[in-house]
Amino acid sequence: MAHQVTQSLFAQVLDEASRPDPYPLYARMRETPVARQGDDLYAVSTYAEIVSLLHDPRISSDERKSRSGSGSFGASGRLMAAQNAEDGQDSRKPAFIFLDPPDHDRLRRIVMRHFTPERINRLGEDVVSLVAELLDRRAGSDSMDVVDDLAYPLPVTVICELLGVPKEDEPRFHGWASALARTLDPPEGLSEEEVRQAEAAAPELRAYLIGLAGERHARPSDDLLSALLTDGEAERMDPQEIIATMALLLIAGHETTVNLITNGMLTFLRNPEALARLRADPALIVPAVEEVLRYDPPVQFRTRTTLADIEIAGVTIPQGADVALLLASGSRDQARFPGADRFDPARRDNQHLGFGGGVHYCVGAPLARIEARAALGALVTRLVGPELAADPPPYRHSASLRGPAHLTVGFDRLL
Repeated sequence: MAHQVTQSLFAQVLDEASRPDPYPLYARMRETPVARQGDDLYAVSTYAEIVSLLHDPRISSDERKSRSGSGSFGASGRLMAAQNAEDGQDSRKPAFIFLDPPDHDRLRRIVMRHFTPERINRLGEDVVSLVAELLDRRAGSDSMDVVDDLAYPLPVTVICELLGVPKEDEPRFHGWASALARTLDPPEGLSEEEVRQAEAAAPELRAYLIGLAGERHARPSDDLLSALLTDGEAERMDPQEIIATMALLLIAGHETTVNLITNGMLTFLRNPEALARLRADPALIVPAVEEVLRYDPPVQFRTRTTLADIEIAGVTIPQGADVALLLASGSRDQARFPGADRFDPARRDNQHLGFGGGVHYCVGAPLARIEARAALGALVTRLVGPELAADPPPYRHSASLRGPAHLTVGFDRLL
């Protein structure tokens, strides 16, 4: 009976009806920390068990190692691999987040060699100016859509500058990115049309990036794509690896940050006492962003595959099974975070799972923090009398990359 209830609860998490608030479902799932959800799928919902598996070398991010071939959870890795196909032959080089060591480690090292603190700090200066510019556009108005007016244009502009993607091409890659991001959900959560859109988007994005790489190779600039193409080190990416990496960074570099900023503002408005504390003490925005990453993270779950039988929490997960690590549930685990369902902008010892963990800890975490702090800090200090137009707001379709599609906020005036 417990097995059937837990299976039902996980299906409800994936159901769009639960998108506004999956957390009561997570609470019930934590009663069974590791639960089988189907023939080859297990869900892990408690903090200690998730952290253990994030650091376990017997857990793989490579969907091809699943017994089901491409994993129970969607075509994300397969479509990334398909972007590296030549003449119909799949060369099977997924982006590095879908790879294991040593291939993952090699590609990540190369990215980090160019994704330097100096480069991030330079972008940070632009972020503050861009936030001010975007909010200034709402001067004279009494409302704004946090998504369309700030949370989306901010990270898109920044990631374009970082990677060397022309900002005017944003309308082209917006659709590709949205379609491919949906494949992080399980196949049963996607419509036939969404699958078709994703399968069409992968080669179109790849073709676009190949063309852009050709331009940057001929005329290098001060961006990450040029740096990867002109890398003179012995350890460097081949052309296919560069394209897969660029596709990953372009999509992940803004999709998750949109949710982080929007979830954060929604959380602030639902917690007026916390909002008042932030207004009184702007420096509190630093721990407040960390608390948003714990309390209502942009990435709800990630999936892995077992390379061997793994015994955890009294359950043996067999080799080749797919494992859903419910990061958002783990960050609400009362055993790790006292008062876990309470938003505390000054929370201490906040080792949340908002950026994952282990060797796959989010590469873009420093930049995401800079963007979220700047955007949320400005919203808190500049909007006078902010109020939600609708609660809950409409949500995006994705269960894994969860956030409002729009967040309309009315206000008395803009400082």
